Order: sequence, then C-alpha cells, then structure tokens
Amino acid sequence: MSSAKHQPFNFYRLWTKILVEYLQEKFKPKLYWLAFPFALVFFIFFIIPLFLTFIVSFWDYNDYSIIPDLIFDNYIYIFEGCFRFNEELCMTFKTYLSTLYFCFITWLVTLVLGFFIAYFLAFYVTSTQIQIALFLICTIPFWTSNVIRMVSWIPLLGRHGLVNDALIQIGLIKEPVEWFLYSEFSVILALVHLYTLFMIVPIFNSMMRIDKSIIEGAYDSGANEIQILSNIIIPLCKPGIVIGSIFVITVVMGDFITIGIMGGQQLASIGKVINTEMNYLQLPGAAANSVILLLVTIILIIIMTRFIDIRKEL
Repeated sequence: MSSAKHQPFNFYRLWTKILVEYLQEKFKPKLYWLAFPFALVFFIFFIIPLFLTFIVSFWDYNDYSIIPDLIFDNYIYIFEGCFRFNEELCMTFKTYLSTLYFCFITWLVTLVLGFFIAYFLAFYVTSTQIQIALFLICTIPFWTSNVIRMVSWIPLLGRHGLVNDALIQIGLIKEPVEWFLYSEFSVILALVHLYTLFMIVPIFNSMMRIDKSIIEGAYDSGANEIQILSNIIIPLCKPGIVIGSIFVITVVMGDFITIGIMGGQQLASIGKVINTEMNYLQLPGAAANSVILLLVTIILIIIMTRFIDIRKEL
C-alpha cells in the first residue's frame, strides 16, 4: 500500500497563483510603453516650442516690447505686395527662391556624391574593418564645429588663398578669381562639405540590405554594370535616397550661418531673415517666418514621401 499522505486542497495557494498570473498579464509591459520616452522628449522639445512659436507669431511688437495679441499683421507684412503679378517679385518670394536654389543645388550634388561613395563602400569594399575605417574618415570633419569647418575654406578660396596662388603659378589664370569666396559657389561648396555624410549613411544602409544573389543573378543573365545600377540598385535604394534627401533639405532650408559666413553677408536666405529679426528682438515677425518656413519644408517632405514608402527603411 502507498504510504503517501493525502494533502488537503489549498484554496489560498490556488487563488494566490491565479491573482498573480492575472496581475502579471494585466500589467504586462506593452510595446507602446517602449515609445513613451521618445514621445515625451518629442512633445517637450518639439511640439511645445512649435506651439509657442505659432502663438507668438500672432503677437504684436514695437521697438521696446512684445505685446500679447491676436493679429495677422506679421503675416500680412511678410506677403505684402507679393500677389501683384504685374510687378516684380516681392522680397519674400525672392528670398524663398534663393533659399530653394541653394537647397536644390546642395541636394543634387550631395545626392550624386553620396550615392557613388555609398556604392563604392557597399559593393567594392568587401572588408567590414575597411568600411568602418573609411566611415570614420568621412566623420573626421564632424569632430569640429560647423563654423571651424567653414572658416577653414577662407584661406583656401580667398583672393590670395592657396587655390588662387596655385592656379596662377601653373599658368591657368593670370589674376585671382573673385567668385571662389563670398559667392554662391563658396556657399554651395561649404554646404556640400557639411552635409554629404547625411546622404551617404542612409543610402549605404539601403545598399547593404540588397540581396547580393540578385546582383549575381543579373550578372549571370548578361546584364552589365549600368543595367544593374539602373534596374536593381537605384530602385532598391529609393527609401535611403528619400531619407537622406529629407536630412539635407531640412537643414539647408533653415541654415543661416553657412550662407552668412561663406556668402559674405551678401546672399539672401530665409534663415538669415529669421536670425536678423531675432537679433533685433522682432520675435513675432521671426515666429511668423518660422511657421511659414516649417510649412514649406513639410510640403517638400510630403512631396518626396508621396512616391516612396520610407517605412520600409525604418
């Protein structure tokens, strides 16, 4: 006969176990809680300042103070005379056209450079260690501030700079070239120097996700390098191209330091207008211009994302 003793049924232990399992399931961490820290930072440092900027854009001001109010004078002043189509463009439209010009040229040059640099790193550099080393070389300029990197161009591009002196000595020019510095050329050169890496990284990330067997199969089918590039690599890299374009366009649209320094305070941009208004404590006017700039930038981003689903890259 079995000598095991009969154990009485323990209702307390059973209900304790059920309660613990219920509480664990009830208060189990949800995935959306993982996004809470980012959402909190986004709300505090983006949504609230943006909302306050929007509110201040409707305030009034004079030479001495800012007056809380609800007026549209700041927006009316910005677009004053802009819809008289029988006259020349107003200053606001000219400023935005200048900003969009710098933005477009910088985007185009950084796209071409970023794509082919990423292409070289992804498909011609097979060693991971060498890829990391080359990326570190690309990030060396970012170890210093933007201002230092811009100022470093002045001794090179100035009237008596190294570039002009070298061109004169080898006989290509007889007099120094004036437009090397404090011109549209120098501004675009500095912007490309500053922001090309923002285009390289997302495009490189897209290229590294491409299945190499697809490319090998295309080679086996008789496709050449250009056909593979145009029919396989570029279409699969579109999400990375869009993300890099968003990075470059958003920073160039609001840039005022680069255009101010490299343009010799002679070239117009909406970022410089906002900075000047803030320096003169015309904060409602600067807020109104900031709201308009944000809307223009959002429209550009929406246009780009209408054609490409960047969620595939995120």
